[in-house]
Amino acid sequence: MTETILLWDYWRSSSAYRVRIALNLLGLTYISRPVDLVAGDQRSPDHLASNPQGLVPVLEIDGIRLTQSLAILEYLDETRAAGFLPKDPAARARARTLAHAIAMETQPVCNLRVARHAVSLGGTATMEGWMGHFIALGLHGFEGLLAQGPALPFCHGEAPGLADLCLIPQVYNARRWGVDLAPFPRLRAIAERAEALPAFAAAHPDRVKPQA
Repeated sequence: MTETILLWDYWRSSSAYRVRIALNLLGLTYISRPVDLVAGDQRSPDHLASNPQGLVPVLEIDGIRLTQSLAILEYLDETRAAGFLPKDPAARARARTLAHAIAMETQPVCNLRVARHAVSLGGTATMEGWMGHFIALGLHGFEGLLAQGPALPFCHGEAPGLADLCLIPQVYNARRWGVDLAPFPRLRAIAERAEALPAFAAAHPDRVKPQA
């Protein structure tokens, strides 16, 4: 009997976007359970029962429920031999550094609930200004990290890995908020290669956006 994989998802969530890409790369078919973050579905009793943090994604697979996108990606890597992380410890550390620079430094401060709260405090902050500032700052640092290593087709190898799964959703957000990508030639080239792959294209928010 084929296992049913469930993904609690929001189409524009960077974290959920990462997991969609990973599932696609592995050829794993899943059923999406949309959680509308704008409408506040994440605070519903049903969703809090699956994730007490009130966040997405949540992945139900192998008889367990997993939360936190990086934990999900590493679980998939370890249980499916996905190759998202190199075998060499030093290379793994670098791959994680690149992934964490996006997932733990840039994306959290640009989380919708964080940005909304910052703007609600008054002053001169706007959503566009907040997002543009922190995304550009994060990508500048990421480009610098890439420059410290060899020029490769993807962030840390010949095939997409953990860092690429984090980078592509952030590039989507950069474009959404009007961030100029011209100063970041390395990451821009990597993004173009990744976005051309079917697994990445199928996970794009425009492809999974719920129909009105």
